[in-house]
Amino acid sequence: MDALPDPHPPAPRDSSVPHGGLPVVGMIGAGQLARMTHQAAIALGQSLRVLAASPTDPAAQVCRDVHIGTDLAAMRAFAAGTAAVTFDHEGVPQADLRTLAAAGVTLHPGPDALLHAQDKLVMRRRLAELGIAVPAFAEITSPDDFAAFSAEHGGAVLKAVRGGYDGRGVWLDATPELVAELLAAGTPLMAEQRVAMRRELAALVARSPYGQAAAWPVVETVQEDGQCVQVLAPAPGLDEEVAVATQATALRIATELGVTGLLAVELFETDTGAMVVNELAMRPHNSGHWTIEGARTSQFEQHLRAVLDYPLGSTAMTAPAVVMANVLGARTEPETSLDERCHHLFARFPDVKVHLYGKAPRPARKIGHVTALGDDPVAVRERAVLAATWLSTAEWADGWSIHGARKETAHVV
Repeated sequence: MDALPDPHPPAPRDSSVPHGGLPVVGMIGAGQLARMTHQAAIALGQSLRVLAASPTDPAAQVCRDVHIGTDLAAMRAFAAGTAAVTFDHEGVPQADLRTLAAAGVTLHPGPDALLHAQDKLVMRRRLAELGIAVPAFAEITSPDDFAAFSAEHGGAVLKAVRGGYDGRGVWLDATPELVAELLAAGTPLMAEQRVAMRRELAALVARSPYGQAAAWPVVETVQEDGQCVQVLAPAPGLDEEVAVATQATALRIATELGVTGLLAVELFETDTGAMVVNELAMRPHNSGHWTIEGARTSQFEQHLRAVLDYPLGSTAMTAPAVVMANVLGARTEPETSLDERCHHLFARFPDVKVHLYGKAPRPARKIGHVTALGDDPVAVRERAVLAATWLSTAEWADGWSIHGARKETAHVV
């Protein structure tokens, strides 16, 4: 006799939920941000899928679920079966994003929000409409436009409207010839007033589709040659009321723009103490790497929680002072291997945490970062800077030597 049909057949399994009942998050881009997001996904029992340009990309070296490609067809295949798709960079064309969204792919952030991180003019205009302080700015369509703006504001910074980061796409001493050359090459341009500032800060927040939001302490980002080299958490000497107001501004931006996932708001603290928004990033961000060890919930775990609409985690710090220092490729690659440098670093600073990205070194390229924690902000920063400099150059800035030190550090408490 044939078996009777099951009166309670199992529901068809959602293809976005693999065996084990946990969702798949897809991340377009496979750089170090995707690599560290993958590490957070493992702890949550999730499966991170990455879309890499090359099998040698940092995340592609460690993730199991890797797709290769950069065009729309590759993105379509990659997105199939994901619960949500997010980003390791902002370089995905708007047309492709809107095609994916129209096909039912869940994107966090969505195209309308992400546009504000892709286009500086769109971002500046929207923030100005909201009454949020930004530097004076103008679109530049000719050398005369730039000359007039510069004369009106006592100098100006020239910026590419799209695609610039880490000092790229920013010209502090632009000439009419450079403006004409860039415009002829098809680069959309804008000008900004030079801001007299004390320092640069960053406010990192997360927001879920449900609308829950969380903010980490405001941090100081130390810049050299247009690139972040250190992050000091919390920002030293920042008045508590100002810090809270800055967090509130970042949360308001996330809400007004409809951001889902991480939002990093980079700011100038002016000579008068006022805060001016400089840049937005809608993804995990260099200014938040300190949270891996320095906060109860790292930016990478929080980003996953947010894009999956999970309740967000605590952003409380795990120590009074945390410093992240970027490890940059040296001008001349040291003869000492990176592995040996790690040995020496661990011998001197067993408490310093090292994160290497699997990237081939070249001058000024971010190949990793270190994080130090403690009670004394000055001492914590000194350890982080010494450690990062050693990993970059194989030179101790204070002249310390490994010889005779192994015995002293043999027993670590």
